[in-house]
Amino acid sequence: MSERLTDAERLTDAERLTEGERHARGMATRRAVLGDAHVDRAEARKDAFTEDFQDLITRYAWGEIWSRPGLDRRTRSCITLTAMVAGGHLEELAMHVRAALRNGLTPDEVKEVLLQSAIYCGVPAANSAFAVAQRVLAEQE
Repeated sequence: MSERLTDAERLTDAERLTEGERHARGMATRRAVLGDAHVDRAEARKDAFTEDFQDLITRYAWGEIWSRPGLDRRTRSCITLTAMVAGGHLEELAMHVRAALRNGLTPDEVKEVLLQSAIYCGVPAANSAFAVAQRVLAEQE
């Protein structure tokens, strides 16, 4: 007979955090993945119109999903690169190529992710992604 868990026992650590704690953890993860300079620029551009959105992505994208223990950041970067290719989100792709490098992917591993994406997301999408990644990698040199 299986033991039934209470709702409190089912909660992950992320769900037990207060919103302030989730935001702080999200900001720390966001800075670790994207770099202080990127986050500082995003924070400086924040205004009354975008403030709620910036808080949302900090708490949930970074404080919950990117902070979960189930996958390492390298793996999360591979998944995110593929999602950016699939969705045609080229500006976000550039940011996440930089993040993938910060998370320890090599340029050859980024290339392999994009090649894999070509098969499942389409060659035209991967072609655009290669152009973005090539630009980012040249900036990094």
